[in-house]
Amino acid sequence: MTPAALEKRLASRRREVDADLRAVVARGTGWPPRLRAAIRWSLLGPGKRVRPVLVLETAAMFTGPRPVVCARDAACALEMIHAYSLVHDDLPAMDDDRLRRGRPTTHVRFDEATAILAGDALLTEAFAVLAGDGPSSNADERVRRLRVVAELAAAAGAAGMVGGQALDLESEGRDRVGAALVARIHRRKTGALIRAAVRAGAICTGASERDLARVTVFGEELGLAFQIADDVLDETGTTAVTGKRGGGDAERGKATYPAALGLDGARAAMHRAGRGALAAVGPFGDRAAVLRALVERVVDRAS
Repeated sequence: MTPAALEKRLASRRREVDADLRAVVARGTGWPPRLRAAIRWSLLGPGKRVRPVLVLETAAMFTGPRPVVCARDAACALEMIHAYSLVHDDLPAMDDDRLRRGRPTTHVRFDEATAILAGDALLTEAFAVLAGDGPSSNADERVRRLRVVAELAAAAGAAGMVGGQALDLESEGRDRVGAALVARIHRRKTGALIRAAVRAGAICTGASERDLARVTVFGEELGLAFQIADDVLDETGTTAVTGKRGGGDAERGKATYPAALGLDGARAAMHRAGRGALAAVGPFGDRAAVLRALVERVVDRAS
């Protein structure tokens, strides 16, 4: 798939996701106006929509380009959980960032208390979206949705993303950071939700356990490559490229691959993870063209 074809496909998927996310916010009832505004700011601002796109494109490998409703809801839920995590990560008590996606962070645009509540609401509402219409869906879909609920809860919780964030905070300022610790942090803090995204897409379509195992490896390796690329870009990229202030990881003494291995070593690890992701979806042939192109884009942006 050419870069131009990939960008066209991604732009189409982002429009689909954004329309569904706007619908989620629009149908929210009883939301206080200021809280609704903060949720909109956090969720509907500019973004790559990587996780929801992964849900939809993984589902597309098994059912074709038109996503099943379960996958569309899972895509929204993933982006809502991701948005909540960014709102909380940016808080002064965490990473203390004032810029996100080229705009003021939620606590800067509103205030800290409102930002915390907006994150809380996004996380909670994500599972309401994923629950779907309950009795109106068929029995197989209800089972699949329940399984995806469990996947996302595990990926976002103490053994997943939140646990990775805790390890990340604990590791700040250490004199020496080993690659093994950095890998543990990355596979939880970033990798867990990316892994959950591809698994959700497969589960929603009723994919076989063998195919689910393949996309799981793909998600794990892509998640690692994605975070290493972010680490590299934090040191080498500009605000125009990353949408946030550069050099923050080094200033805070973060446990990153460049800190552990240097830039060249980090890039080598990123390429290894990228190759692992490509190998995992090799058996899917042309059906995995978009997923392969996404891996190449992730790796190329930080090479």
